[in-house]
Amino acid sequence: MEIITVKDHSVSQENFDLKFNSEFKMWVTTPQPSVNDLPKYYQTEDYISHTDAQRNLFEKVYHWVRSYSLQNKMQLINKQIVKGSLLDIGCGTGDFLTVAQQHGWKTIGIEPNLEARKIANNKNNNQVFDVSQMDNFKTESFDVITLWHVLEHLPNLEAQVKIFTKLLKPNGILIIAVPNYNSFDAQHYKQFWAAFDVPRHLWHFSQKSIALLFKENFKVVKTTPMKFDSYYVSLLSEKIKTGKMNAIKAFWIGFLSNLKALRTNEYSSLIYTLKKQ
Repeated sequence: MEIITVKDHSVSQENFDLKFNSEFKMWVTTPQPSVNDLPKYYQTEDYISHTDAQRNLFEKVYHWVRSYSLQNKMQLINKQIVKGSLLDIGCGTGDFLTVAQQHGWKTIGIEPNLEARKIANNKNNNQVFDVSQMDNFKTESFDVITLWHVLEHLPNLEAQVKIFTKLLKPNGILIIAVPNYNSFDAQHYKQFWAAFDVPRHLWHFSQKSIALLFKENFKVVKTTPMKFDSYYVSLLSEKIKTGKMNAIKAFWIGFLSNLKALRTNEYSSLIYTLKKQ
């Protein structure tokens, strides 16, 4: 069986193996930290989705791109479903929830990180909760559930799918954004590809992975590229591979990744719209 060995460059410097799961056509981080140990792998100021910091040009650009992307995300959702109730799982500092409220949605967020949750609640009228709140939601409570680069972080993956199925209303939609290991930038950087991000990323998906994982209760009705991700991930991958943020090289690889994806649809990250059957 093929194995890819990837280092945690962000926190622990430990090595982890990626093993291929043939049932769902995905790579699995091995060994996976226990639920109790997993939080320590997020203990770094550089984990950018848990902070609103803009300490340098890189972080400022990240937040600018994020602001632009938030509007695109809302347009994607508003074109597919009438406004109603929305649950954002792994909402980070709550910016997507804020934009969704501005567009007329009734929103609730889930965020396990305490500091990020505090920031999110200051923006969202204390409507962001710890993961334990998931047990308190009634069946078929939400028109839309979103996970923006979150599914790859969640333990007990098949159990999570059952929860999404339970909480969505009939004909509700599930929006999932995840990295794509079949992208050109992933193939180029191999074990240095930043979107492997072990062990925080427990699972590593392709388009086939998502279709197989959700096939019992959902149908993929749309895939949407996240074109900025190829540049962002390539920049981080260059730093991992060479120790330097070579912006010119990263931009070129990101550009090539998007260019090749025009034919294959294998973008660095994809947003999947799944409709409950």
